Amino acid sequence: MEGEVVSAIADVARAAGVSKATASRALSGRGYVASDTRERVVEAAARMGFVVSTNAASLVTGQTHNVGVVIPTLNRWFFTEVLEGIESALIAAGYDLTLYRLSADASQRQRVFDYFLVRKRVDAVIAVGIALTATEVELLKSLGKPIVGIGGEIEGISTLCVDDVAAARLATEHLIDLGHRRLMHLGGDRDEQLDFRVHAQRLAGFREALAGSGITIENDFRATSYTIPDGYTVGLSVLTDPAMRPTAIVAGCDEIAIGVIVAARELGITVPGELSVIGIDDHQLAEMFRLTTIRQLPAEQGALAVGILMAELSKSRAPEQVAPQFVPVNLIVRESTSAPRVLHT
Repeated sequence: MEGEVVSAIADVARAAGVSKATASRALSGRGYVASDTRERVVEAAARMGFVVSTNAASLVTGQTHNVGVVIPTLNRWFFTEVLEGIESALIAAGYDLTLYRLSADASQRQRVFDYFLVRKRVDAVIAVGIALTATEVELLKSLGKPIVGIGGEIEGISTLCVDDVAAARLATEHLIDLGHRRLMHLGGDRDEQLDFRVHAQRLAGFREALAGSGITIENDFRATSYTIPDGYTVGLSVLTDPAMRPTAIVAGCDEIAIGVIVAARELGITVPGELSVIGIDDHQLAEMFRLTTIRQLPAEQGALAVGILMAELSKSRAPEQVAPQFVPVNLIVRESTSAPRVLHT
């Protein structure tokens, strides 16, 4: 079958008076071909009843027009949003996507990279929330596969990431500026976090903001998972004792924040009258719960990563110097935060 496809492209190329590579580019729409040449190839193909396919083009050019995406999990909002952004941008660019979920198991991870390397089924790789090792980066580069990372800095490749310390600091400073001095951070467990230490970085940003304002809090942190049910559970635990209750909570993500708001409502605690809550993400449910949050737009990060890949694929080699690109975040103020009640009286 492959021989028949190559032969058909060769026939079209001869009829149009161009090379097989030029015919493939003209029919696939990928790569530069002069407009008059493209028209000549298309007309020849139409006369011969030839229909272009990605497989046909790849046989001539050696490119699959397929991008591999490695990702640690699919059941968290951030990763699904990034993936949607990647998929939409790849479709617009005429590329397919192959998804690989990397577990913590080293042998499984090695098999995934061996699949990339030995079978050569992808033209490029996007690593989402995965800290590639120096060896993995060099192996992919040695085969001419551009790589882009999302979620943190990876030495030697283009990366997109949010400054998680700065994001949590911005959220905390918003509450401090409103007059809150009894704050608590409900974030991820530092012993159970994915690559790039997001949980630890957001706790660090929270504590930086407190220290910068001269605020000392003995019991300032509770660990939980990044889900609405776990946010609800830890919220009940924190808010049940009025003597220990903070006036404001900085949640490690919007899902925790939403769970806290539900817990507060169940306990008869008004938000923001008696408790201010801020999250990080701008989750799709944030608007419904009128949640003040730090917006980071993960889908746009996915689309940006594809744009970087397309630029690298169009060149003969990757850029020699690569610096991480920090994606800006924005404070979105809604109705879940206000000055503490004492300031209203």
